[in-house]
Amino acid sequence: MKRYTLKEIERIFKLSPKKVYFLIKKDLIEPVIEDEKIFITEEEIKRYLGLSLEDRGKHHTSFLKTLGPGVITGASDDDPSGIGTYSTVGSRYGLSLTWLALYLLPMMTAVQETCARIGIVTERGLSGSINKRYGKKVIILLVCLLVVANTINIGADIGAMVASFQLLFPINFYLGAAILTLIILYLEIKVSYHRYAKILKWLTITLFAYILTAIIVHPNWSEVARSLVFPTIHFNKEYIAAMVAVMGTTISPYLFFWQTSEEVEDERDKKILADHHKVAIKHEISDMRKDTFVGMSYANIVFLFIVITTASVLFNHGINNIESAEQAAMALKPLAGDAAYLLFTLGIFGVGLLAVPVLAGSSAYAVAELFKWHEGLYRKYSHAKGFYGIIIISLLVGLAMNFLGINPIKALYLAAIVNGVTAPVLLFYIFRLGRDKQVMGDFVNPRWVNIFGSITILLMGGAAITLLLMTFGLL
Repeated sequence: MKRYTLKEIERIFKLSPKKVYFLIKKDLIEPVIEDEKIFITEEEIKRYLGLSLEDRGKHHTSFLKTLGPGVITGASDDDPSGIGTYSTVGSRYGLSLTWLALYLLPMMTAVQETCARIGIVTERGLSGSINKRYGKKVIILLVCLLVVANTINIGADIGAMVASFQLLFPINFYLGAAILTLIILYLEIKVSYHRYAKILKWLTITLFAYILTAIIVHPNWSEVARSLVFPTIHFNKEYIAAMVAVMGTTISPYLFFWQTSEEVEDERDKKILADHHKVAIKHEISDMRKDTFVGMSYANIVFLFIVITTASVLFNHGINNIESAEQAAMALKPLAGDAAYLLFTLGIFGVGLLAVPVLAGSSAYAVAELFKWHEGLYRKYSHAKGFYGIIIISLLVGLAMNFLGINPIKALYLAAIVNGVTAPVLLFYIFRLGRDKQVMGDFVNPRWVNIFGSITILLMGGAAITLLLMTFGLL
């Protein structure tokens, strides 16, 4: 039986390699693998082309269908506590920190591509990969710090979501927090990964609320453009602290663990050429790169538009004491109108539904892999009790923070310090793994990724050290 390479199929049958690979992933075409190359028999091609146009239309490939973990990771980066950080920055410093949205993009992309690449190539999460290569002593403290910071974030996010919901509907805060936590728990434990990933992907749409809000308030776009291109840096403790807060929010450790593990989940879910993993990797990396870039761009665009909104409305009206996302929403109402207020408030709640499961999930992946427990959202609760136990504990402790009267702003400040210390150390090992041929084989990081990775480590580490020196009066 005659068989064809992917390039020959494109030339003869006008089916692109991307389309054919998509059909292989969907089990609509059976490949033949030889010498780490993919071939398709003439019989398989004719069988597919013999399907009706209606049947073939059901399995069309599209750019949106290749998006997944990267977009979910990017959107979850703008969680309610992140929105609070960006609102605080915009109200206190106007447009002077918007340049970070532009300059952090290649760094975020390099970080998340490396994490995703590790997951695709090793078929392990980040905790498992670091543990195997460098030992448990390296990763155990970092995982503990991650769980603490994530749990604080969960508590603050649950509180912010309920507080924002109260702005629209009268509900008891404690009852609302308990109901919300139970709903998130149910979805994360009971819904299969395939369906749950689709739910999370649709929730990313809620972030458009912040883009629309910025358009509604009519900012001075020429000033915005200038602030993006020409960085403004003030060498004082408050400004450096704001920079550290923004970097800690946009390049946060929980995103590293989540995306690495979700790439593994994605492959398990699709059963992608399981017996010929190496053949599939280059195709998966191609899809992953687009997915990651779109996700990180989305996250930074939303960060930019939140700062534009709060700078244009609150900063320009002398309102500089914003400390949370819901306070920003309330302050917008009399100044920017009901539409801006409503969109901003709904966005807090919607993105919280996306981010809280990601925070709890990243803790669960990290701990389960460290102790070699069964893990993964594709597993049922009875087959991964330790993994789901971490999710349950993280959410319940986060919920308890709201009942114990712990100040979420102070707690988030602690979490930011923890993340500021943890992220540069984690990134050192992540990029070390990414360029390690013993681990990555032929799929080590490209040079540009390693360059921006080094810049990220130096920038985040330098900013954190500078802030500490200023805090203790040594600079």
